[in-house]
Amino acid sequence: MSTADPRHSIFPEPLRRALDGLYLVSGWLAGLFLIAIFVIMLALSAGRPLGIDVPAGDDFASWAMAASAFLGLAHTFRSGEMIRVGLLVERFTGRTRQVFEIVSLLIGSIAAIYFAWYAFDMNRTSWQFNDLAQGVIAMPLWIPQIGFSGGLIILAIAMTDELVHVIFGGLPRYEKPPPQTAEEVIERAIQSGA
Repeated sequence: MSTADPRHSIFPEPLRRALDGLYLVSGWLAGLFLIAIFVIMLALSAGRPLGIDVPAGDDFASWAMAASAFLGLAHTFRSGEMIRVGLLVERFTGRTRQVFEIVSLLIGSIAAIYFAWYAFDMNRTSWQFNDLAQGVIAMPLWIPQIGFSGGLIILAIAMTDELVHVIFGGLPRYEKPPPQTAEEVIERAIQSGA
């Protein structure tokens, strides 16, 4: 492993800020789509007894749900909040652990790139053939698919970014250092909702 700061990025500072900004914006967009789901569901629920119909409300809520789920992946991954199965990796230390982290990140990056490519291809095909939604509102399908394919593309970038970082000797940034005090343990439990 290198003697430099293991959490420091190998990328130039402007690129690092741009990537971190991309992950943050993606997380904020996921949150906005979550708020949109709440507003749509509230309008559907409150409108029903008042005789107010929200056309295609269910469609818009489901599209917002997909966008929220997929756009939030990269930010969740980089924040160390994504569920990881570390039963094997966490048993090792030093160089062996770094190798297992690299292999895990390589497999994850390949899977993310694979799914991102086919999501993008589906999005592009919908645009080329002008596919329309089958619901009440005939919306071009490529529009709601952007959240799905965009979220997967950003996740693929985040995983590849982390893979390169760990290959060059950095510690995984998604892995939080162990808590040093009892207060830190409690604070992390509160933050994670446990």
